[in-house]
Amino acid sequence: MKPQMRRKLAALAERRRELAAAMADPQVIADQGAYAKLAKEFGELEGPVLLYEAYVKAEEQLGGARELAEGSDPDMAELAAAEVADLSARLESMEAELSELLSPESADARRSAIVEIRAGTGGDEATLFAGDLFRMYSRFAEERGWRLEVLESHPTEVGGFKEMVFSVDGAGVFGLLQFEAGVHRVQRVPATESQGRIHTSAATVAVLPEVEAVEVEIDPKDLQIDTYRSSGAGGQHVNVTDSAVRITHVPTGIVVACQDERDQRKNRSKAMRVLRSRVYDHFRRQQEDEISSSRRLQIGSGDRSEKIRTYNFPQNRVTDHRIGKSIHRLDEFIRGDISDMLDALLAASREIE
Repeated sequence: MKPQMRRKLAALAERRRELAAAMADPQVIADQGAYAKLAKEFGELEGPVLLYEAYVKAEEQLGGARELAEGSDPDMAELAAAEVADLSARLESMEAELSELLSPESADARRSAIVEIRAGTGGDEATLFAGDLFRMYSRFAEERGWRLEVLESHPTEVGGFKEMVFSVDGAGVFGLLQFEAGVHRVQRVPATESQGRIHTSAATVAVLPEVEAVEVEIDPKDLQIDTYRSSGAGGQHVNVTDSAVRITHVPTGIVVACQDERDQRKNRSKAMRVLRSRVYDHFRRQQEDEISSSRRLQIGSGDRSEKIRTYNFPQNRVTDHRIGKSIHRLDEFIRGDISDMLDALLAASREIE
């Protein structure tokens, strides 16, 4: 293990001991916000610290095994040599895993996610495609045992969505779904097309890591909160009270609106969940732009203006343009069978120079 990596892991182990001591302080326990923040950091350090401790223990065992392998007892030396080989392989595997855990993306990769789908060019057909993407992700989440919750939706009269915002809760959700960010293009014959001509439409997808309130400091003074009457598809009023909420984060200009619930407090709570993730993502991207992450460059910027995938229904084909991979079973893919594509994207992202 490189000295720099060992020093970093030793520092994390020390930090975890400090957190354990701080969490035992009665004053901290009495402050729920402070305790939650410390507990979250403590939990995030568990994986790398426990693995590092196991690594150090295996190193000590390897030293002892090598001494026995060099001893005069041939039987003992043979057994020790086998143990040396086994421990060496284990150490190599643990070091690779530790390297992955320490990568900048790993903390966000373990998070839940907020996904935003918006219909792009193509009129009604684009809104229908946005609905198809939402159902695709819903079925994929269901198969994985993840929990999906709609935070904001703008349905259309034709059965599609102008916009759909939802959260997906589960371990490692963002780590997989982050690769879905960008422009998704569909080529198919709309049901309303009498001449059988293929139309091209698009929808944009944004994927944000979901963060807790204790992780992102948002000063209430920086928020402009407006309320208004919510309306449904075609301008239909959902209710006659000012239950819809629009929140503007003035420093970044980020705006989030929510009207799905009839209760203003519930709409405000959902809007704040999305706002926290967008603000976090805003500063996260600024930092990534500064360090020019090579891993992200391999699979694209994740920008919603970048065309990442084409769904060609006449050919029953879906193609991801970032890695040049095509799957000739679009019918299954659009029903949520997207694991093969996501696994390929994840593998490509790990091929660091």
